[in-house]
Amino acid sequence: MEDQKISTLWTHLHWLSVLAQQGSYTAAAARLGVSKAAMSQRIAELERAAKVTLVQRTTRSLRLTEAGQRLVDDTRASFEQIEQSFAQVRDLAAQPGGLIRVTAPVALARQQLVSLFADFLKDFPEVRIELDMSDRLSPLATEGFDLAIRHTARPPDTHVAWALCYTQSVLVATPSYLRRRGEPLTPADLQAHNCLHYPRSQESPAWTFEPRQPSGEAERITLPVSGNFAANNSEALREAALTGAGIALLPDFSAQAALRQGKLVRVLPAWKPVGAFAETIYAIRPYAPHVPRAVAALVDHLKKVLVDGFGV
Repeated sequence: MEDQKISTLWTHLHWLSVLAQQGSYTAAAARLGVSKAAMSQRIAELERAAKVTLVQRTTRSLRLTEAGQRLVDDTRASFEQIEQSFAQVRDLAAQPGGLIRVTAPVALARQQLVSLFADFLKDFPEVRIELDMSDRLSPLATEGFDLAIRHTARPPDTHVAWALCYTQSVLVATPSYLRRRGEPLTPADLQAHNCLHYPRSQESPAWTFEPRQPSGEAERITLPVSGNFAANNSEALREAALTGAGIALLPDFSAQAALRQGKLVRVLPAWKPVGAFAETIYAIRPYAPHVPRAVAALVDHLKKVLVDGFGV
């Protein structure tokens, strides 16, 4: 192939590598910000130039041929180096800029992060944030995310993680519910209440508590609970609790506003819920020798504004 011809195919090769990474024309086109038709056309042009099939397509799946995989494997390091070099050059600008793709859990993002991102963007007008709200644990490098905000006990060892703040689980209910049903004095009293819970893999729900000020006599206690409503989203549980439906176990970032407004009150404040939700919120990114200034600035902003946690 002539050198001049090869030089016109660098973009095609990059698009092939993105296609291999994303696993579908639709996802790859979305990652590149182009149409699916344009994506398909570029790959077809590359196949014609190479005179060999690079991608095998069926109605249900896509996979690279041996030739296609070889091209991707042989060029991946070069494209990664180009990306890193460009990021380093861009960071020479006086003001951080560029796109930051962030993924975060739905409830945490809606209730806390969106407003924090908005404040950050006021100070850094050259930065753009694209937020993916999902409770699914996305593979960051594969799906092209620069940063993940995660409520987790242990970040993956293969990634760089910054602890943003401590978080805790809280047991809450409306004052009207407690007047109607009575206020629990011990964890065992919860068995007489309607407990709004987050469904786990176990067959029946159970909550675990330990005393906030151990006396040497009381031990950690786990007890089964029951209720007529369960949801895998803390916002939904909070909204159910706000109707007076029962007692809910929530992460503090979900309960914060309602507690401050007096719409919800703490239940069993002398007891600490254990194991329901992780106790640290992290910012996580794939390991790379260079962290873009915009990403570093966002992490610094989050660490600063979240240093005291959610104060409930």
